Amino acid sequence: MNIKAFQEKIGYKFHHEGYLRQALTHSSFAHERKLDKLMDNERLEFLGDAVLEIITSEFLFKNYPDKPEGDLTKLRASIVCEQTLAMCAKAIDLGDHIDLGHGEEITGGRGRKSIVSDAMEAVIGAIYLDGGFKEAREFITKFILTDIEEKHLFYDSKTILQEYVQKTSTEQLTYTLVDEQGPDHAKVFTVEAHVGDKIVGRGVGQTKKAAEQEAAYKALLDIKDKDAKKE
Repeated sequence: MNIKAFQEKIGYKFHHEGYLRQALTHSSFAHERKLDKLMDNERLEFLGDAVLEIITSEFLFKNYPDKPEGDLTKLRASIVCEQTLAMCAKAIDLGDHIDLGHGEEITGGRGRKSIVSDAMEAVIGAIYLDGGFKEAREFITKFILTDIEEKHLFYDSKTILQEYVQKTSTEQLTYTLVDEQGPDHAKVFTVEAHVGDKIVGRGVGQTKKAAEQEAAYKALLDIKDKDAKKE
């Protein structure tokens, strides 16, 4: 855990660094070091989840005045879901700063979406306790509430791709598992998305569903890129 480097990365200096240290302490590390159970980041994750939801709701309410409640709910879900938060966490190298137990470390815990997304929420909780609502809003706005349409595209990628294929092709959209590596508790799956016999996207994930989602997302990005070049 490099407290100073991480604070520089996010542009926020804690008054009480203990909050940040706790936010970056995974339960596996606390267990191995025989720390009090309340010293890991799970309580801060609980708080950060609530702060993230209210700030995201407020942002969407103000910035999408023409969207009904149902659409806002789906849009919020695409922003606060595990996969999206893991993407945001990767952008600030959050995984590099988490204190993990040895077992989690050797099985790739730093890249595990569940761990880094939970830590992201814990960091939000820590900033809220340390600097208040204003500072938490600034962090969330800067590192999470960006590229909203892209995040929605990622979250709903399988549905969007299915609808696109149905409109533009007579071929079927299918997903094929092409690789599976790692022990049972830390598997990594590679999936290809096919339209007929053509490979349109390839994704990697810790579940087959996550790998399919990424494959669909890659396919959609390729479609958007090709459409943009036609204009």
